[in-house]
Amino acid sequence: MSLASSDTICALATPPGVAGLAVIRISGPRAFEYCDVFFRGSISAIDAPDHTIHFGWWGELDRRVDSVTLMIYRCPRSYTGEDVVEIGCHGGVFICDTIIADLLSAGARPADPGEFTRRAFLNRKLDLVQVEAVADMIHAASHRGAQIAARQLAGGFTLRLESIRSALLEIVGLIELELDFSEEDVEFVPRADLRLRILDIASEIHLIASSAQAASVLRSGFHVAVVGFPNAGKSSLFNALLLRNRAIVSDIPGTTRDYLSESVILDGYTVHLVDTAGLRQTEDSIELEGIAITASVMEQADLVLVLNDISLGADHSNALFTELQERFPDIPVLLVQNKSDLLSEVYAQPAGTIVCSAKTGAGIDTLRGVILSDVRHSTTNVNDYLVNARQASLLMAIADCLVAVLTGIDRRASGDELAVDLRTAIRLLGEITGETWNPDVLETVFSRFCIGK
Repeated sequence: MSLASSDTICALATPPGVAGLAVIRISGPRAFEYCDVFFRGSISAIDAPDHTIHFGWWGELDRRVDSVTLMIYRCPRSYTGEDVVEIGCHGGVFICDTIIADLLSAGARPADPGEFTRRAFLNRKLDLVQVEAVADMIHAASHRGAQIAARQLAGGFTLRLESIRSALLEIVGLIELELDFSEEDVEFVPRADLRLRILDIASEIHLIASSAQAASVLRSGFHVAVVGFPNAGKSSLFNALLLRNRAIVSDIPGTTRDYLSESVILDGYTVHLVDTAGLRQTEDSIELEGIAITASVMEQADLVLVLNDISLGADHSNALFTELQERFPDIPVLLVQNKSDLLSEVYAQPAGTIVCSAKTGAGIDTLRGVILSDVRHSTTNVNDYLVNARQASLLMAIADCLVAVLTGIDRRASGDELAVDLRTAIRLLGEITGETWNPDVLETVFSRFCIGK
């Protein structure tokens, strides 16, 4: 029986618009009944066997809407754990809107964003890690990120967390058993062995948590900010990397007042390029606002490209380059020499220098290769899990509990004290998987979901 709701909900499960096909999903205790009001086929939805597909038409005797298929999933063998029907129809705004309107007139209500997956969680079809993996699959900004999210949806990350939880439960069980023999001064786990086991688990927790920043690149993309003095060719480079004219190119300084952001796929990774306002002293209030925004863009970037107009000298932007390196010590800052086509003689390139011409395209492929190398390097410590900020925060709290246990062992704390910190770590692991949860956490998780999922 469903634990989520007595309501029956429906929504378009495919993107709206003109398409060959669309799918409308309805879930709840009266899903079959509501479909049968409008479905005309050789068998009714309520009588159809589980996991079968049936062809017919949708509408009423004097109003034929479309030829449709009904995909029948009976509770609990469905995505939500409830009775579910997925209605396949031709894609088109009016067809889909009409079918949804019919279901609403029969008694269903519109689904909230992510409500189908929320019901899957409440009915124990998915744990919270798997729920977040669904969102990661939908929003993945790389092939690799989508593949890792698919493994998490299959339960890979959950199994790893359950293994850690089982190890901690075994340890705390032995410590609490010792308390029953406190008068006999028995140690079921020698403290030296206990320390090694806790240290191994803490190290593993730290390793998993530390991959969160790299995982965000696979999940959301790699952000590259293109900065420099006015007329360094930032907009031209932006267009060259995109392979299309997106930004206005002009010889007039200060043309770019606000930033422009576009995405490009490099070898299966999404790279977000940001063209920013030129950095200079100015009294123009709008241009000053654009420069202030540029600083904010750089703070959120994974890589900053400082573009220099080499026709003004290879060291023209060195002071700016050094300033940004000092200002953003945790963000890679790369100096790029642009406008090589304006040089009268071949420039002797120092090792590691990137020289290009956004106008002619010379050196652009090399720059793309450098950006791609940085993307790959930034994700090297992501192996099997796409750890998000919520999970990383809980993992670090678990690591703190285990550090407290190690400290307690070193000062020969009682088994009671050690057990408290271990039990807290076990509870926090349950919060990651959703074994324990609160409504605010669910609202945050499902805020990323679209209607229909």
